[in-house]
This record gives sequence, C-alpha cells and structure tokens, in this order.
Amino acid sequence: MRTLVHLSDLHFGAVRPTIVDALTAAVIRLQPNLVVVSGDLTQRARRREFFAAREFLAALPFPKLVVPGNHDVPLYNLWARFHRQLRRYHDFISQETEPFFLDDEIAVQGINTARALTFKNGRVNERQIALAHERLAPLNDVIKIIVTHHPFDLPQEYPERILVGRARSAMVALARCGIDLFLAGHHHIGMAQPSTLRFKVGGHAALLVQAGTATSTRSRGEMNSFNVLRIVAPYISVERMVWHSSDSFSTAKTEHFRRESGGWTRCPDSPDVSQISTAAT
Repeated sequence: MRTLVHLSDLHFGAVRPTIVDALTAAVIRLQPNLVVVSGDLTQRARRREFFAAREFLAALPFPKLVVPGNHDVPLYNLWARFHRQLRRYHDFISQETEPFFLDDEIAVQGINTARALTFKNGRVNERQIALAHERLAPLNDVIKIIVTHHPFDLPQEYPERILVGRARSAMVALARCGIDLFLAGHHHIGMAQPSTLRFKVGGHAALLVQAGTATSTRSRGEMNSFNVLRIVAPYISVERMVWHSSDSFSTAKTEHFRRESGGWTRCPDSPDVSQISTAAT
C-alpha cells in the first residue's frame, strides 16, 4: 500500500499560523510515502513567502513532489513575471518544475500549468504531454498519477472554460498512457470523481481528485482541508481531512474507488484499502 498526502494552495503570506502547525503535525502522524503539493505555495511570490513555504516543506521528513501554481509567478513586477517568472520558485523550492517520482507501486509526473500570459488560468502543452507519455507509457503494474495546479475537471456545475487549457485534448492523449489518477488544486474545492462524468475518452475512466486550500485564509466558503490517498491496486481511497475549531484536522469524508476493465468507478461499499493491504500480505 502507498499513502499519499495531497496538499494544495498553501498561500504562504496569507495563512493561519495555527493551521500550519496543525497541518505539519497531522502529516507527520500519517507517515506518508509521498507528499504531493499541487501549486500555489505562496500568495504573491515574494521572497519571505517562499522562505516560509520552504521551511514548512523542510519540516516534513518524507519524499515530496511539488509543482508551481499561478500565485508562484510574480504578479505586480511585470518584468520579473515575463522574464524570471519562476526564479524564486527555483531558488527556494526546486529547480525542477515537472518532477517525477517512481517506486514499485506508483509513478507520479508533475506538470507545470502556470503561465506568465495568464494571471489566473493555466495550460498544458504538447511538449508536456509528450514528456508524460515518455515517462509513464512504458510502465506496467503501477498506478500512474499526474499532478497539476490547474484542474482537468471540476464538479459538473462548473463550466469547462475554467479548466486547465487544452484539458479535453490532453485527456485524450493521456488516456493512451493509461493514467489512473489526476491530482490538482487552484479552485479551493475538495472533490473526487471519475473522469467519465465530463470526458468520454475511448472507454477509459481516470480518477480526478481536487484538494481544497490547506492553510490559506482565502477558503472560498470551504473549510481548510487536504487529502489522504491510500492506494493498493485495484483500489484507491480518498480521505478528506478538514480543519476544525479544536485546532486539529479530522476526517470529514472517505470515498472508495475500484479500477474495472473500463477504468475507475466509485464503490461506496468497498472496504478500506488498508484492510485489503493487510489481507493481501
């Protein structure tokens, strides 16, 4: 079994300090195999914000896969926005904006969807899809995961125009790689659903998981939250951890999914994957 902690939209520079401390403690208790951060580590891409984000990540003694978000690109300094858009991200967080993680059970590809020409929206391009295909298509017997800041899907009431640019064509191309799972953030919405609710891609159904904001004061009507994914093929459980006034995170909802011949489907009566893993051993 693999345990992933999925954090997003930390927004250092506009955080609740007590939540940062509680989040650090919660992640350490979970002892994940991988911490995924799907963008917007900072509020305005300032040095002190990146420094705080780096200190937070350093306090988590686990492997990490991090991608930037649109808030990690300078907003008001237009020269820096267009000529050194991720310089501070590189200096404080990572030189790699499209990282890759692989072990015996999971393969995770990060894709940078932040763009200087758009202040809020993001895009994927053909080079990034080709890189994901090169790294993921040859792999067998692992769960294949894509991490972006901007989402490939949202609940049905949200229009397709606010998804990541080229979402539909990218979903078609990535289906050929057998992608199982997409992790994203940006809209501060917690969600887990099969891709077939919006995209009909050759009979392939991936699982799309959105994280809310873990620490930001800009919660947009939802409580601060993060996701815990427990993976043991052919099952994935998605546990949503929510901040409460008791100064701690606790489980608000757990959803279970199973990979069938056509892809991932919801299975509300599935046992917890940790039980499956224990039984399998």
